[in-house]
Amino acid sequence: MRPRQSLFGVMLDPLTMDETVRRCLDAVRRGERIEIGMVNAAKLVNMRRDPRLARAVSGCDLVLADGQAVVWAGRVLGVRLPERVAGIDLFMRLLAAAEAEDISVYLLGARQQVLDTMLRRIAERFPKLRVAGSRNGYFDDSEQEPIADAIAASGAQLLFLGMTSPKKEIFTAGHGTRTGAHVVHGVGGSFDILAGITKRAPLVWQRMGLEWFYRTLQEPRRLGKRYLTTNAAFLVMTARELIRRTPSAGSANRSHC
Repeated sequence: MRPRQSLFGVMLDPLTMDETVRRCLDAVRRGERIEIGMVNAAKLVNMRRDPRLARAVSGCDLVLADGQAVVWAGRVLGVRLPERVAGIDLFMRLLAAAEAEDISVYLLGARQQVLDTMLRRIAERFPKLRVAGSRNGYFDDSEQEPIADAIAASGAQLLFLGMTSPKKEIFTAGHGTRTGAHVVHGVGGSFDILAGITKRAPLVWQRMGLEWFYRTLQEPRRLGKRYLTTNAAFLVMTARELIRRTPSAGSANRSHC
């Protein structure tokens, strides 16, 4: 296994999608546990502002580059990340593998109506998938332990959290072990996409690193300011790190004296 890579002080696992899927399935077969953390440009910015979020993500067993901008920044800064491992793509790959290998899953997140619609669509796409249980993502902090206990009682081997940051990371850090799931994967807004509430960007937009912009076009009031602010901050972070890593002209000249 390739060693972890440090980007902006965050240790990332340089895995491909296929390697990640194999790691997750191996964990189920061996009875091990893996908590997965996903980072994109916005989350790396927010981790600098929110120590609790930073601790939760850094404490995961696998930390993966969910955003194309993270992969590009790594290339600029000499950090080798083989490819983007998008959370929704990993989600779909694991659902397909779970159906094929009779692995049970639990789905936690979204509004109840969205969750119900997604469950119907998943049943159509993966008719043999064993869904151990599900619950909407609207609950108070005081309910976290009982929810984790209910997941454990269901016997689910894979747990998918369709909740926003930092709620899903904090739930994973605080109660991931309690759920008893072998793999805990926070999939963010993937439930809304599978339910048809929001549309995912076309593949060409994804490859160009513009999936965030496509989402902004769908929800400009909610996401516009957020993405513009965090993307600008990410560019500044990358530029500052590049300057920090680049020897100054003066230092270069002195090295030849």
